[in-house]
Amino acid sequence: MVFTVYGEHWRKMRRIMTVPFFTNKVVQQYRFGWESEAASVVDDVKKNPEAGVNGIVIRKRLQLMMYNIMYRIMFDRRFESEEDPLFVKLKALNGERSRLAQSFEYNYGDFIPILRPFLKGYLKVCKEVKDRRLQLFKDYFVDERKKLGSTKSIDNEGIKCAIDHILDAQKKGEINDDNVLYIVENINVAAIETTLWSIEWGIAELVNHQEIQNKLRQEMDKVLGPGHQVTEPDLEKLPYLQAVIKETLRLRMAIPLLVPHMNLHDAKLRGFDIPAESKILVNAWWLANNPALWKKPEEFRPERFLEEEAHVEANGNDFRYLPFGVGRRSCPGIILALPILGITIGRLVQNFELLPPPGQSKIDTSEKGGQFSLHILKHSTIVAKPRSF
Repeated sequence: MVFTVYGEHWRKMRRIMTVPFFTNKVVQQYRFGWESEAASVVDDVKKNPEAGVNGIVIRKRLQLMMYNIMYRIMFDRRFESEEDPLFVKLKALNGERSRLAQSFEYNYGDFIPILRPFLKGYLKVCKEVKDRRLQLFKDYFVDERKKLGSTKSIDNEGIKCAIDHILDAQKKGEINDDNVLYIVENINVAAIETTLWSIEWGIAELVNHQEIQNKLRQEMDKVLGPGHQVTEPDLEKLPYLQAVIKETLRLRMAIPLLVPHMNLHDAKLRGFDIPAESKILVNAWWLANNPALWKKPEEFRPERFLEEEAHVEANGNDFRYLPFGVGRRSCPGIILALPILGITIGRLVQNFELLPPPGQSKIDTSEKGGQFSLHILKHSTIVAKPRSF
C-alpha cells in the first residue's frame, strides 16, 4: 500500500487495511496488550542486575516488545524471548531487507538512473531476500492462521486478529494470495522499526536531558500517583508526556523525507515544471527544524508544544510539522504509534532513573541516515536504576 499508485486498487487496499489496523476500536481492543508488553519490559529490566549498575542496550528488549505488539495485532502471536528461533530468523530477514532498501551504497540507481544497468547483482539479492521473507510469513504465520480458522470458529468480532479480516477479504475475491503477503510485509516494514527508532531517540534525549526526564516523571507522579502505571486512557491527562513525544518526532524524525510521493499530472511550482509521475521527496525534517520557522529548533525542548507551538499536532494540522505526512497518503499508523510511544516511554521513566553509563555524562546521539530513515548510529548502553515507590 505504501508505494501503490493512487487509484482504485490503492483505495481498496487502504480500506481493507484500515479496519483491522487503524481505528480507535483497534486501539481499545489491543491497548491492554501494549500495556502488558511494556510491563514485561519493565519487569525484565528490573530482573537484570547489570541494568542498574553498568547499563544495558535496552533497544534489544524494546525490539522484542515492538514485534510482540504488532504480531499480536496481526496474528494473535507473540515471542517469548529474544532467543526464540523464529523471532531471531524473522528479525534477521527484516533487518537484511531494511539494509538493502535504505542503503545509498547499494541502491544508487534510485538517484542516478543512468547507473541502473549496473544494479543486476543488487536486485538479485533483493529478490532472494524478498522471496525468503514472504515464504516465512506464509509458512509460519498466514498458513498457520488459516489452519486455526478451519478448525476453530473465529466469527466473534471481538477475537478476530488483523489477518482474519484480511483473509475474509481474500475469500470474497477482493484480494489474492500475493496481496495478503504484501500487507503483512508492509506492516513489518512500516510499523515495527520506525516506532522502535522513535522510542530509542526519545530515551536517548531524556538520558541526555535529565531536567526534562525529571519534569516528566514529576508530572506522572502528580497526575497519576506514584506507582500507578500509565495506561492508554491516561495519556490525554499528561500534556508534558505528549509534548516529549512530539518533540522527539520533530527533532529526530524517523522518516525525514517521508516516503517518496508521485504527482499524477504535470504541475508547476514556483516557476519550475514538474513532469507527471516524478518522484517527489518532501524534506519534512527541514520544515520542522528550519530556524526561520521555529524558535531554537536545534534544542530538545518539549515546552515549545505547551507554549508557542501549543496548537501544533502530529496529524498535519500545521505544514511545518509532518512526522506522519498529511492528506490521503499520510501514514495511517499514527493512531497506533502515538499511544505506543506514550505508554512505553512513560512506563520507563516512571519505573527507572535513566542515566548514561558510568564515566559518561551523555550518550552518543550521532545519526545514521538511509534513503528514507534517520536513526541513532550506536545502540546506546543505558543505566536504568529502579525507583522505589
